[in-house]
Amino acid sequence: MNLIYITGTAGAGKSLLTSSLVSWYREKSQDAIAVNLDPGVLTLPYDPDVDIRNSIDMQQIMADYSLGPNGALIFANDLIASKLNEIQEEIDGTTADFVVVDTPGQIELFAFRESGPFIAKGLQADSKVLLFLMDSLVASSPTNFLSLALLSTSVQLRMELPQIQILSKTDLAKPMIREMVRWTKDATAYEEALSKLKSGSEYSFYSQLFRSLKKSSLALGLFPVSSYTREGFVPLIGEFARIFGGGEEYEE
Repeated sequence: MNLIYITGTAGAGKSLLTSSLVSWYREKSQDAIAVNLDPGVLTLPYDPDVDIRNSIDMQQIMADYSLGPNGALIFANDLIASKLNEIQEEIDGTTADFVVVDTPGQIELFAFRESGPFIAKGLQADSKVLLFLMDSLVASSPTNFLSLALLSTSVQLRMELPQIQILSKTDLAKPMIREMVRWTKDATAYEEALSKLKSGSEYSFYSQLFRSLKKSSLALGLFPVSSYTREGFVPLIGEFARIFGGGEEYEE
């Protein structure tokens, strides 16, 4: 069994990618399930096979502990860790080869509280991979791109799992996709774009940070993906196969 954790900032398209990946695998006659770990989500573009909302009731938490929505979200996400055995039993009760885990919408609740890494490391599987979604509509400016790359690196340090950086919503930002991918391959191209926004000490600061990241996490590559059109799925699935220790790579 292989676990695929979907992370990223709110609105980056985590749930839609979860839905698309599960559908992709099922269409290829692979057994895949979707796991929802967001106790506060109201609607989803897929039917979860394992749903934390069956165990954690946000409205009940708010009533029992006199908490507002934000406080209840924090409480609920920490409570997920206590449900780890139940989640594992539900997953093990399936015959899934691939388990796609849709993490909470607010990344700070999952990645930067102790419960997130505990869950990510605690769930048992043959292999695991962490996806970090960079919203292409947000990342299209050099400064935002660097901010998201830094956040991605921070999440990877917290989770201590193999990570793939995804450029999501590529169907909505086609003119900039090639340029953003080029930035990860050529620091000079990034600096040229940066120079139109920053100068002096600010330019030097951004440039040095970018080059440092390029030597580490960004050097691993950036996978442009559209959950709507499935553009980019073939290389992404191929990267899964590589990380999971080899396996059949699919063609469209």
